[in-house]
Amino acid sequence: MSIKSSDTQLHPRPIFARKDWIDLCGQWNFTHDDLDCGLSAGWASEGFPASTEITVPFPPESPASGIGETGFHPIVWYQRDIQLTLEKGMRAILHFGAVDYHADVWVNGHLAARHEGGNTPFKTDITDHLDASGNASIILRAEDSPTDPFQPRGKQDWQLNPHAIWYHRTTGIWQPVWIEMLPALHIDRLHMTPNVSSAQVTADVRFSKKLDGHRVRVKLSLDDEVLADASVVVSESQVRLALHVPVLEHGQARRKLLWSPDLPTLIDVTCQLLDDTGNELDCCDSYVGLRSCGISDGMFTLNDEPVFVRSVLSQGYWPESHLAAPDADAIRAEVTWIKNLGFNAVRIHQKVEDPRFLYWCDRLGVMVWSEMANAYAFSSDAVNRFTREWLDVVDRDKSHPCIVTWVPLNESWGVQDISRRPDQRAFADALYNLTKACDPSRPVIANDGWEHASTDIASIHDYSVSGDDLAEHYGTGADRLDILNGFGPQRRKLGLTREQIETLPVMVTEFGGISFKPRSGEAWSGYGTVESAEDFVHTLAGLFSALHGSEYLSGYCYTQLTDTMQETNGLLDSARKPKVALEALREIIQAPSRAIPAEKIDLARKQAVQ
Repeated sequence: MSIKSSDTQLHPRPIFARKDWIDLCGQWNFTHDDLDCGLSAGWASEGFPASTEITVPFPPESPASGIGETGFHPIVWYQRDIQLTLEKGMRAILHFGAVDYHADVWVNGHLAARHEGGNTPFKTDITDHLDASGNASIILRAEDSPTDPFQPRGKQDWQLNPHAIWYHRTTGIWQPVWIEMLPALHIDRLHMTPNVSSAQVTADVRFSKKLDGHRVRVKLSLDDEVLADASVVVSESQVRLALHVPVLEHGQARRKLLWSPDLPTLIDVTCQLLDDTGNELDCCDSYVGLRSCGISDGMFTLNDEPVFVRSVLSQGYWPESHLAAPDADAIRAEVTWIKNLGFNAVRIHQKVEDPRFLYWCDRLGVMVWSEMANAYAFSSDAVNRFTREWLDVVDRDKSHPCIVTWVPLNESWGVQDISRRPDQRAFADALYNLTKACDPSRPVIANDGWEHASTDIASIHDYSVSGDDLAEHYGTGADRLDILNGFGPQRRKLGLTREQIETLPVMVTEFGGISFKPRSGEAWSGYGTVESAEDFVHTLAGLFSALHGSEYLSGYCYTQLTDTMQETNGLLDSARKPKVALEALREIIQAPSRAIPAEKIDLARKQAVQ
């Protein structure tokens, strides 16, 4: 099979990219192993018997894969032959963006990698497994138990067919596969952390092995203007380098450099590894957004200014390709839709998004709430598996300026008895503190929606179906203490302390969920229905205006961006077409207050009918 050069493609991991890489997406050999006989039959070393082809990285449950088999198939195998030409001293590093859930990789019959976690990347050096001509047979075995409730699985259904709010499973490879040719001593990781108030950016650089008198150089630039350039001699396997950015000391000049949804400025980063004579051994490209985010005086802040979060919930699911995006253009289009609708943020729901999605949020200016795919049951094994994978997620993504909030748990999934069991509460609190230990620069919500453990934001899920009800809960005269101190709108105790109620920002992080009334016999799941496009516009206007007019809310998240299988409550349908005129939706979403003028509502209705 041919290997495609990717000089002009967006790198699978744009925030830590190299110019030269080899795309291994495309056709692979594939087979199911329902009897789990492949290992004993020697498939890892001898290859598997007559099989079909699959298009990677689309999961085998999806039509785009060429397989489209949605039944229970817990074990699958992939195989692809490649040939590489390696220059002297170079190493071939094989990358997998994500494989759900357990993965074993062999190269020419030699075990090269093992990984657990369906949402996180892994890599392996395959150089020593190539034959003398640079040939390699890559074989991957993936095991993904469809009924394991202790496995982080998000909204992948444990039943044979999708029901309620769950949908088809994603098994095996579902994010890009690629190879990079690197020197034996190379840059293994780069994290960039801005500190605007100190006029400083910190670069944390990790290397493939311990250095001995080598130098690392990091340069920041914008439009060919160098903002900072620093280097240091390194004698360990990692280093922290502080870069002083003088222009940030100028209070007026720095404003154009700060990242925000209105002005998503990104600073180019070049990181070089140099030998003791100054020759370049390795180089990678990255970027950094100069911004701060946090909470202050009961408000969410970006760059030390209060920002009202207008967010939409995204499942990141496509009918033809499921959790894998159809292509790179579709990822950019998804972020563009969020911006064009008038939102300034997106909440990724029960999915760890493709790094290219985060790149476009960085580039186009969309704040992101990053949420983990949850397990469904609690045990010590579930704690270990979830915690390990979540910390890998944070490590992969914490350099993205778009991410402004971490959300490990949602609606007590996997910790259903958190209000009564100290061990489940301790787990949620531990996730909060571990996340803060790895990244103290962002707010964290341990358990979003209700039954709060440690949290920086008082988040509420409220699926009231009328604007009047929402206005009563959060509008003028609403009793903040009554809402936040007792059982919430979804009849689940919020569990917030009085201090949290009085000091934390309050956001309705799920609301809406309005669907057109389904046709007779049509599978559907939602929170409210309307009869027509005109009713849809009117209902949305009432819901959004109620929250815009709240005296104390700091933001919201509407459910949801697109229809997802039987969840037909999107602003867009599953083909990414607006259900009513885009202008009508944008007018409602961006309205500054509850008092939307009647003429604007009338205009929105007319556009919806058209």
